[in-house]
Amino acid sequence: MTLTVPGFDHLRLPGADGVELAAAVGGSGSPVVLLHGFPQTHLMWRHVAERLADEHTVICPDLRGYGASDKPTATDPDAYAKRTMAADVVTLAAALGQERFALVGHDRGALVAFRAGLDHPETITHLGILDIVPTLDMWNVLHGASAAIGYHLFLMAQPPGLPETMIAASADAFFGSFLDAWANDPTTMPEDVRAEYLRTSAAAVTSIVADYRASAGIDVLHDQADLDAGSQLAMPVTVVQQDWGAQLGYDAAGVWKAWAPDLDHRLTRAGHFMAEEAPDEIAAAIRGLLAR
Repeated sequence: MTLTVPGFDHLRLPGADGVELAAAVGGSGSPVVLLHGFPQTHLMWRHVAERLADEHTVICPDLRGYGASDKPTATDPDAYAKRTMAADVVTLAAALGQERFALVGHDRGALVAFRAGLDHPETITHLGILDIVPTLDMWNVLHGASAAIGYHLFLMAQPPGLPETMIAASADAFFGSFLDAWANDPTTMPEDVRAEYLRTSAAAVTSIVADYRASAGIDVLHDQADLDAGSQLAMPVTVVQQDWGAQLGYDAAGVWKAWAPDLDHRLTRAGHFMAEEAPDEIAAAIRGLLAR
């Protein structure tokens, strides 16, 4: 049985190109869409979603290729391009009658949210980003021995075949290593939740790798085209992240300011899974974003 946000409806809704997405939907009021990260599902938002539902319609989909959503075969580079995944989100929200909405993403979901903000400025009213820099910048800041922290990015960037075989052979160990290493407080992720992340990730190795492979190819091209064109995010943007700038030697706030003129950049003491470790902090950051 799929674990979902308590008290929310669990629906199947249309995405782009005939893909269907699973989503938890609850609450009432102005809409907020929450996108999950790796190696997780929409379940990561359970605490934050409950905190926002009194004032907002909260929509938490599984990204294509993850959780209970469809996992199309990556027959071309567009299949898991963040542009395509952003179109999924816009299409899904429209199916719920939401033509304009706030969008918050974590990790992989944040990359999708970033692309949605650039591609759909008429639709995304506010943009929240948790613990990333944009794809193009991500590759630029990973260098030398410090890049080892992102070894999975390089592994899954390889041509089809070897990464999928290696990961599938030890899926629980592979995905579980990130759940362990990236959490400051592992007790905030109960065993049933951890098991759900491991189960759904093991069932989605091929599509997860395709998502990451896109970020070493077509996503870079899309980001570079926007950079060359001087494109920026037109809406208010809040970024909450660990102090990656200090760890990897770059100006994180400066990276984001180049893309987001209306920026609130915050550092957190929580770990990567901050929506689960510090839901009050993240819900407050989202409320602050929506008030701008």
